Amino acid sequence: MSLRKPIHFTISDTRDIIGIDLGTTNSLVGAVDAGFPILFADSSGSRITPSVVYYPAEGEAREPLVGSAAMRMRAVEPGRTITSVKRLMGRRNVPAEEAAMFPCPLTPAADGLRLQISDATALSPEDVSATILGRLRAIAEEALEKEITRAVITVPAYFNDAQRSATKRAGELAGLTVERILNEPTAAALAYGLDKLGEHSKVAVYDLGGGTFDISILELSDGVFQVLSTAGDTRLGGDDIDRALASYLLKQANVDEQTAAPEIHAKLLDAAIRAKHSLSYANEYTVNVPFLTGSESFECTVTQAQLAALAMPIVDRTRSLCHRAISDSKLELTEIDRVVLVGGSTRMPVVREIAAEIFGQEPDISQNPDEAVALGAVIQGGILSGKTQNVILLDVTPLSLGIETFGGLMNIILPRNTTIPAKAGELFTNAVAGQEAMKIRVLQGEREMAKDNWELGQFEIQFESGPKGHARVGVEFSIDANGILTVLGRDTKTHKDEILQIDHAAVDVNDEAVEAMISESIDYAFDDMNERVWTEAKMKSDELLPAVDNALAQVGDLLTSEDIATVRAAAEAVRAALETHDARQLKEANQNLDTATEHMAALLVEKAMEESLKRKGIL
Repeated sequence: MSLRKPIHFTISDTRDIIGIDLGTTNSLVGAVDAGFPILFADSSGSRITPSVVYYPAEGEAREPLVGSAAMRMRAVEPGRTITSVKRLMGRRNVPAEEAAMFPCPLTPAADGLRLQISDATALSPEDVSATILGRLRAIAEEALEKEITRAVITVPAYFNDAQRSATKRAGELAGLTVERILNEPTAAALAYGLDKLGEHSKVAVYDLGGGTFDISILELSDGVFQVLSTAGDTRLGGDDIDRALASYLLKQANVDEQTAAPEIHAKLLDAAIRAKHSLSYANEYTVNVPFLTGSESFECTVTQAQLAALAMPIVDRTRSLCHRAISDSKLELTEIDRVVLVGGSTRMPVVREIAAEIFGQEPDISQNPDEAVALGAVIQGGILSGKTQNVILLDVTPLSLGIETFGGLMNIILPRNTTIPAKAGELFTNAVAGQEAMKIRVLQGEREMAKDNWELGQFEIQFESGPKGHARVGVEFSIDANGILTVLGRDTKTHKDEILQIDHAAVDVNDEAVEAMISESIDYAFDDMNERVWTEAKMKSDELLPAVDNALAQVGDLLTSEDIATVRAAAEAVRAALETHDARQLKEANQNLDTATEHMAALLVEKAMEESLKRKGIL
């Protein structure tokens, strides 16, 4: 093989980027680890962190509590326990009835709302969200055993600029660089792997979370999801169902809703949440609240049918939003290929029944609805960090693709896990004087030497004979969306092309063979790199030694005997190193010869310039 080019190394930034689903009711965090998207559990083994923060009273020497620990404080100190703060993000005012849902007063400020925890403490929604994000960051750092500073955070598709900016600010307050604000339906689509559908497939993502509802219609086009339409309600979700059931329980307990103490409301709300979760699977649930009103306890049986009756008016509000999204998408209902349910509230049978009714088909419930958005965020974080290429939206090259260059080296043009379609090329030159053609060997694999990789094909490209480095040959690799590799070789002077087409071999590789190749590249990494360094050093030696002999013949008479002795000694050291197969010794000998011949090289340049001026009659 007689191709030659400089070798350049690029080190990509693969620092972890965590994915976060910052939910109204619950939040989750994860990252791509060993190539797989993983959600992290906290010290108690739970992957779900309730989006709840408890702020201790002034003077208490302890940090705010987040998650389950904060949830336990809601019944004790409801005024200092903040829930559903996502509903306030990026908003400057809220209706009175919505403000009444929060346990502490909401006060306006120049840059948005404040939650008045006490006379001395007023927090923005971003401050509260930052506390939640800080806890999620700590969970990730504990799991990964390293500092984390980058994140992808999801938001509803219909969040406006102010809400998105507020989410980003919250991330920054938590010490995170927010690399991407990702729409929740797109994240859900990534998690469900909906790209496996056919081209131009239409998907409805029905996302009913704790505090918000989001319906989005997406189309898969050219390997990318495009949102055709979206609709939603920031004040519609499972929290509303919880409150409706809590109100029902208050009546069953013969407690006046208007005059009941905050602690009673908090206790029955917690009981309602437990009942709702159980009734997603069981036909009935017994609510038991010890000492609800002083010395009196409360017990009541709730059936799935009763919960459905309470939830129906709330869930039915999603119907008009879905119809609006379908209309805005300019699609007929029959054109929607799949309906995906996201959000913990979609576990309820009544929600699944209404979704099926609206879209005229059974929804896809193959993924955990609580975790789908978070997994999508994790996958997006993996893509941005380089730990995961865009393997969900687009196909990828399972192994690196390149050609053999002079010395038997593998020169990679398309690295492993490059998303397709893709195109890349490089310019090569002839390594031998008088050469009239180059053989282009197309290779696939991860080893440093061409002989250890797989040959996919080869062809020759002709060019005019000339001195070394005279020819210019461009080589371009192109893989289309179907996995067809086309390799083009072009003589840049004559523009004559040679083309090799390889159907699917660049993508359709047996999984076991790919694993074996990657395993070998790891097992032999040290030996392979030594071989590559040795080969490159030897090629330089093979250039240097004849060049030094030629230079001595031309300008040796202009050098002192000491200079000549130094040059000859350095050249002999290179020849001796060539016998050792020691890459480090040979590189050092090459460098010493370079240094020893600097003066001689300068004389050569001066002589060449003088001869050129003489030919032009100037001297």
